[in-house]
Amino acid sequence: MEFISNIDRETYEKFVESNPYKSHYLQSYAWGEFAKKDKNFIPHYVGLKDDSDEFVAMTLLLQKQLPFHYCYFYIPRGFVMNMGDTDLLKKFVISLKQYGKKQKAIFLKLDSDIVFKQEDCNGEAVKLPYDGRKILNDLKKLGFHHLGFTKNFDLNQPRYTFRIDFTKPLEEIKNNFSKTTKQRIKKAEELEIEVRIGTEKDIPTFYELMRITENRKEFITHGIAYYQDLYQIWKEHNDCEIFLGIANLNKIIEKLESKKQSLELELEPLFHLEQCSKSQNTKKKELENQLTKIKTDLEKYEAYRKQYGDEITLSAHFIIAYGDKAWVLYAGNHNILSETYANYKTYESHIEYYYQKGIKIYDQFGTIGDLRKENPLYGLHEFKKKFGGDYVEFIGEFDLTLNPFMCFVFHKLVPFYRKMKFRKAKKEAS
Repeated sequence: MEFISNIDRETYEKFVESNPYKSHYLQSYAWGEFAKKDKNFIPHYVGLKDDSDEFVAMTLLLQKQLPFHYCYFYIPRGFVMNMGDTDLLKKFVISLKQYGKKQKAIFLKLDSDIVFKQEDCNGEAVKLPYDGRKILNDLKKLGFHHLGFTKNFDLNQPRYTFRIDFTKPLEEIKNNFSKTTKQRIKKAEELEIEVRIGTEKDIPTFYELMRITENRKEFITHGIAYYQDLYQIWKEHNDCEIFLGIANLNKIIEKLESKKQSLELELEPLFHLEQCSKSQNTKKKELENQLTKIKTDLEKYEAYRKQYGDEITLSAHFIIAYGDKAWVLYAGNHNILSETYANYKTYESHIEYYYQKGIKIYDQFGTIGDLRKENPLYGLHEFKKKFGGDYVEFIGEFDLTLNPFMCFVFHKLVPFYRKMKFRKAKKEAS
């Protein structure tokens, strides 16, 4: 077998994007370009050919430079190959170790999306096409150190997610939405929440909602340039979209005014009765309560119209598609008008959109394994669960040490550096 480095884009994408064993946007050629521009990584597109000169394995290596000409390689959601073929896996890993040592890499970090366990929306185990435990053990035998079965967002990529199987009929997929989700989508439709596909010009709006969400949840991620670069680089060769959930305040106010008039007409005869029966008094009180609420809502929406204009974007989702999968990468939501449930309607809209485009797996990109209600991330899990996807657990992250002494130094200094960097970002954001 022959190890090949610097594979050209066309050859690489032909193998990776439609690979029958696995494909992932984090292994794409475009992600390597993006990581180079925004994350200061150097991408290496490498692979292994068999004796018939056909590629049997490929992966994206992201090289991060360290002091004194050392580096490490990060392999997000790799490798792209039949991971269940123990002999092939061994040959590929040996080649990667040799290549890494030539580049003065102190370790290889593998963050695979091999599924360890999977349950459907009813909690029933889903049969997998391979044995995740076997692959995990094979990697350990090859010298990889497993970083554990973490339960929250402790690693580079989520170890848990929800995935919706788009090979099922759309009607069945929607039937698997929770009762609450269906009700909230209906409420959004009653308020005529509109979902539009945005353009690059809408990135500032998307970014504003991301910042609002991050401030609400007390975490900081990226600046606006990150999202602009991701959109531009991904759009050039692949597919990504920004979905915007928009409230038309004029339409909402018109509906409330119409409802107010109807209630007033219904109430008027009751005010002219000299004596009301018990049932009439009850009805009168109910109508008065409804009218009071509508008047309050009208005041609120009119104040928002004065502040924001005729429309306001309440929800914005950034979706990436690659191969036969789509990922809900980022979702930002406003602090106001949550009762319109624009977020739910936006989700339903891009589920329908990517279903019609022929996507087979729709990934909500991240949830938790620690399902205690006191977990601060429990609400996120419950929200994503409402859309009826399979609950998926990946095997996790691994390190393969190539230089033990430098690895020791690195793992002592990096946590301190990341802590200081986070503090700086939070201070700048505030």
